Amino acid sequence: MSSADPRAHDSEDSVGALVTRASQQLSKLVREEMRLARAEMTAKGKRFGVGGGLFGGAGLTGFLAAQALTGAVIAAVALLLPVWASALIVAAVLAVVGAVMAMAGNKQIAKAGPPTPEQTIDSVKADVAEIKEKTQR
Repeated sequence: MSSADPRAHDSEDSVGALVTRASQQLSKLVREEMRLARAEMTAKGKRFGVGGGLFGGAGLTGFLAAQALTGAVIAAVALLLPVWASALIVAAVLAVVGAVMAMAGNKQIAKAGPPTPEQTIDSVKADVAEIKEKTQR
């Protein structure tokens, strides 16, 4: 294209203007999408925070309910025995239950083995060995 042709200059300007406008519109679109994503994540974050707080409150309330139930059991046994004896019996029963749960948990952890993906590691080692064998042929 020669610079003497005025149409060539106009078409270059219009292409340049179109590219500039498209670039500006794309930048604006990306900024608006980022703004929308930020607003959406902020709203979700607030909901997760409130939900987490409610779960924490539920856990605390459940713990307090378990303590109240323990007190009620002690009071019920205290109808038959002195209060100190009923509290001692309930504490001993809870200690035995806790010990049994701890032993069962320890057994499950021992069965799980080390926290590494052993089968995957063995599979990868076998794959590497096979690849080496095929490349040496």
